[in-house]
Amino acid sequence: MVTTIKKPSSLIHEIQLEKVEEWCLFKFSTSLQLRLESLLDRKKADQLTPDEITELDAIGELDRIFTHINAMLTAQNANK
Repeated sequence: MVTTIKKPSSLIHEIQLEKVEEWCLFKFSTSLQLRLESLLDRKKADQLTPDEITELDAIGELDRIFTHINAMLTAQNANK
């Protein structure tokens, strides 16, 4: 049974800190990254269910949030 993700906050346990060069950045877990790629492939093939569209929206929002946070962290560290 697949659990439908409705809120980005329900995915917070799938976020990890990873050292990239001199920075610690937020990254998706391997399982969440694979799920995102799977959903994107299904979207390209126009095969998403309504629940999967909701899930993809939630993962996409979380991706945008952490991309922004990582950019802020990187910029702050570059200015030191």
